[in-house]
Amino acid sequence: MIHRRLKALGTGLLLAAFALGTPARAQESHLEQVQKIGALKVCTTGDYRPFTYLDPATGKFEGIDIDLANDLGTALGVKVEFVKTSWSNLMKDFTGGACDIAMGGISITLPRQKAAYFSIPIMVDGKTPITKCENVSKFQTLADIDKPGVTAVVNPGGTNESFARASLKNAKIVVFPDNTTIFEEILAGRADLMMTDAIETRLQEKRHPGLCAVHPDKPFTFSEKAFLLPQGDEVFKAFVDQWLHLRLNDGTYARISATWIR
Repeated sequence: MIHRRLKALGTGLLLAAFALGTPARAQESHLEQVQKIGALKVCTTGDYRPFTYLDPATGKFEGIDIDLANDLGTALGVKVEFVKTSWSNLMKDFTGGACDIAMGGISITLPRQKAAYFSIPIMVDGKTPITKCENVSKFQTLADIDKPGVTAVVNPGGTNESFARASLKNAKIVVFPDNTTIFEEILAGRADLMMTDAIETRLQEKRHPGLCAVHPDKPFTFSEKAFLLPQGDEVFKAFVDQWLHLRLNDGTYARISATWIR
């Protein structure tokens, strides 16, 4: 009698648990979805060397994170489809379901963390100036920069603009829409400097003789770069994190980075 009551009670609890949605995976993970569809959709801006760049001559994306995206596609056994976005529309496109993952030099920020997961960090970086080489000594600190008569150029919608607007109250801020040619504004004298990630200043000083990174080894801020992942999808995040952990430690990331940072 007692055995039958316990059995009935157990069955009732199990049914109630299912009715309440207790099973851990009530919704299919992106890990299963991309393998079922056979494609991984990757949002990327295509305007941020060395991570992501859309070559107008070929119409193809290239860079560190593009190579990593293709490697992730291989690990998943699927093709990779790149979805063009912008820094202003990145979060809207991602949370709107335009892609499964977003890659391309994306900084981890608390506002972004509210709407999405991040992978484990890829690298540590921070904001620092790039200016004409003869002006490096003039722009060592934020106090040096935040003065009337100084013009800082920014690309719209990302952490470069938000950092500049939070830090500069007296200097002039000019928004320039094309992040691939923005550094020419400094060389042309239409802006005094740009504050961006240290890794980008190191690359752009090589690409633009006459421009110099300002203390890229000691940036103004601390930040980490990672990949955007769907919020709540623990299964997909676990796979991407483990894949990335392996690539950071088996020499793959170092080899890819060396290809694009030169």
